[in-house]
Amino acid sequence: MYKQAADDVYCVTKGKDSLRTVPSADTKMSEKREKVVLKKKVTLLRGISIIIGTIIGAGIFISPKGILQNTGSVGMSLVVWTACGILSLFGALCYAELGTCIKKSGGHYTYILEAFGPLPAFIRVWVELLVIRPAATAVISLAFGRYILEPFFIQCEIPDLAIKLVTALGITIVMVLNSMSVSWSARIQIFLTFCKLIAILIIIVPGVLQLIKGETQNFKDAFIGKDVSVMGLPLAFYSGMYAYAGWFYLNFVTEEVENPEKNVPLAICISMAIVTVGYVLTNVAYYTTITAEELVLSSAVAVTYAERLFGSFSLAVPIFVALSCFGSMNGGVFAVSRMFYVASREGHLPEILSMIHVRKHTPLPAVIVLLPLTMVMLFTGDIYSLLNFFSFVRWLFIGLAVAGLIYLRYKRPEMHRPFKVPIFIPALFSFTCLFMVALSLYADPINTGIGFAITLTGVPAYYLFIIWDNKPEWFQTFSERTTMMLQILLEVAPADKYIS
Repeated sequence: MYKQAADDVYCVTKGKDSLRTVPSADTKMSEKREKVVLKKKVTLLRGISIIIGTIIGAGIFISPKGILQNTGSVGMSLVVWTACGILSLFGALCYAELGTCIKKSGGHYTYILEAFGPLPAFIRVWVELLVIRPAATAVISLAFGRYILEPFFIQCEIPDLAIKLVTALGITIVMVLNSMSVSWSARIQIFLTFCKLIAILIIIVPGVLQLIKGETQNFKDAFIGKDVSVMGLPLAFYSGMYAYAGWFYLNFVTEEVENPEKNVPLAICISMAIVTVGYVLTNVAYYTTITAEELVLSSAVAVTYAERLFGSFSLAVPIFVALSCFGSMNGGVFAVSRMFYVASREGHLPEILSMIHVRKHTPLPAVIVLLPLTMVMLFTGDIYSLLNFFSFVRWLFIGLAVAGLIYLRYKRPEMHRPFKVPIFIPALFSFTCLFMVALSLYADPINTGIGFAITLTGVPAYYLFIIWDNKPEWFQTFSERTTMMLQILLEVAPADKYIS
């Protein structure tokens, strides 16, 4: 391991001793010493690209029919799209306050830790690492694999094995990219975000032209439609909030944001405004060409829309969808790896995950830990069922984090808050999150109950791995040797150490 003596610097050498410390007194004054840290490379533009790039996935291009089915009318569906955008903005503003007064990376985990202590924070990161993030990454990656192959299989069904192999390749590329360079990962995220916005404009602009030509027949009697059950509207909001999910990802990398007190709130507000306007106008554009009945029956509404207006050019739509999915994959891995990094730094995950590559300055172990778990999910797991199990967990802990904002207002009133939201905003948003959790329990008690039970396994895990200090000597020795071996193999060191 990179062990510290009082004034030592650390160097990697070849030979018998592959790793040794050299007293700084023996080093030359001209020798450069570089601190191993995650550098502040997330500018305002990169912050905006992280948020927009992770929010806009495949959903807006493939199947916005969930909201229409549960509202029963075109007009009400557009109202719900707008309301969910505003409600998501409320949540994002709450996270802007949390991100400017608690300047640590880690997102939900960090805020729950600060407000409510280590046990609920550990449970959050436990479930995220073992199931939620690998399953979520596998799902969006499968959409990438399917749509990148679609232009090559126009006349026939795409083989499942081909989809999974391309998906595995895409996941590996994302992991390698995030392991090698923060700057390149951020640049590619900016490029992919622009691709997504161009794709949305390709849908919106012809839709506006259709409206100018008078194609408004699908908006007549917009609020008249089929009768919807009492649960319809809450389920529509649930679908809408899922479509906007991703506004919290910038808070996972707060320590890497330049001037976070200014850039975090600004990036959040700009991103949510762009996404909300884009989502609403995209749905308006769909209805200029496709009836409500046709939209419900379409498996990929953007493709149906493009075929009506562009003919053969519609083959470009799957490519844009694939790029959109790749951007969501990249942004998700970039952000969530920082949660694992921070949790390890706090002692809630193995020590190796809090170490940084000595040259690349990336949290290499925290990035690649997801790779084997995601591959297992991809090739063996019932991924969609797992997402159903844990869909409520996201909103439970986001609601808890926002409730923590209210709690911290009273517990620590002296805390410096450069950005402060009116108290009704976190109150409304946390209530909405808890309502969606209750809705999940009511609508699907079996799957949600299974997910809740698996989440509770974090409690004994916390006492076994974190609280229990008197672990057997063989276990401690094995743990230390494994950490040392991985450290040498991956060329990583603890943060804030000096490498020559």
